[in-house]
Amino acid sequence: MVAYLDVAATTQVDPQVADVVLRWMTEDFGNAGSRTHEFGTRAKKAVQEARAFLASTVGAKTEEVIFTSGATESNNIALLGIAPHGEQTGRKHIITSAIEHKAVIEPLLHLRETRGFEVDFLEPGPSGRVSTEAVLKKLRPDTLLVSLMHVNNETGIIQPVAELAEELRETPTYFHVDAAQGYGKVPQDLTAPIDLISISGHKVGAPKGVGALVTRRRGWDKVPLSPIMFGGGQERKLRPGTLPVALIMGLYEAARLFDENHSRWEREAREMRERMLTALSKTRFRVNGDTDHSVPHILNVTFDGLNAEALIVRLKEQVAIATGSACTSASYTPSHVLMAMGLPAEIASNGLRFSWFPAQVNDFDPQGLAETIARMQPDVASNR
Repeated sequence: MVAYLDVAATTQVDPQVADVVLRWMTEDFGNAGSRTHEFGTRAKKAVQEARAFLASTVGAKTEEVIFTSGATESNNIALLGIAPHGEQTGRKHIITSAIEHKAVIEPLLHLRETRGFEVDFLEPGPSGRVSTEAVLKKLRPDTLLVSLMHVNNETGIIQPVAELAEELRETPTYFHVDAAQGYGKVPQDLTAPIDLISISGHKVGAPKGVGALVTRRRGWDKVPLSPIMFGGGQERKLRPGTLPVALIMGLYEAARLFDENHSRWEREAREMRERMLTALSKTRFRVNGDTDHSVPHILNVTFDGLNAEALIVRLKEQVAIATGSACTSASYTPSHVLMAMGLPAEIASNGLRFSWFPAQVNDFDPQGLAETIARMQPDVASNR
């Protein structure tokens, strides 16, 4: 049986979550916007309960959470939605990193190329971690926004978002965090005073197609977002359209389960990481990124002398793995993340990402995987 080691791309929907989704599709199927009957009333009440729970997981208020189709849409609402305020106030400078997901990089390039914004893309160096000091050095009076991901989707490196949030809270610069990979995994970070947080459901066992955007107030002041879509007025007019109640309830249940089982998940994920590293010691490899600041369930490695794409094909009967972001998996160019870390092209072109949820790989023994890789490294095999 093939072991699924690509949860950074997407996770299996938890069976309990699937049951909840099915119920809200087939039994309590009302429209949360319907005000004239009990079906709509139940749906609206359920959505508000889900909203309140998600808010509680990041230390926000219920009304500060809007539901979206996922982190990509949340990123777009945050980045494109704050742009008019920047134009109106003459603050058109944005700071981000060169290792962001394309769902952040591309909206920012759009602002730069079509609306005259200036965007600084900071490079983290070999650690894969952007320093707070590097961000603060780039701050200017006209800096509208800093956008920095919580956990890198290719390397698993945790960025210093909590520390940076405290620093930026004392400035007029807003702070956006793409928490697609970090939500639920490093929960304490997201309780920091971050203005905008993007959340993805399918990274924590919820269905694809649902997520959230946290828009945290500064005192009484709302983040000055303008809508990028129109038609209906739902979600504080920032995300119009009929609410997908079943998906929202799936996200609620997945987030609840992840929160409830987080300690065990983290412990078992670390144990799996140690087993992986011990097994891979049979090979010649390097871990990409600072392991002292990494989530326990993502490991990015390059194997000496081996082509990553060829290795994936060779291993496909054993494991499901990836070279990086699923959104750019059709591209065979070097990873923009690893290149931004200053790694040589040979390493950046051949990074492999292993990512797992412990409960889904309990029976997986990485020794067989390591032996296959070792056999493909002749110099390793001859020295064993």
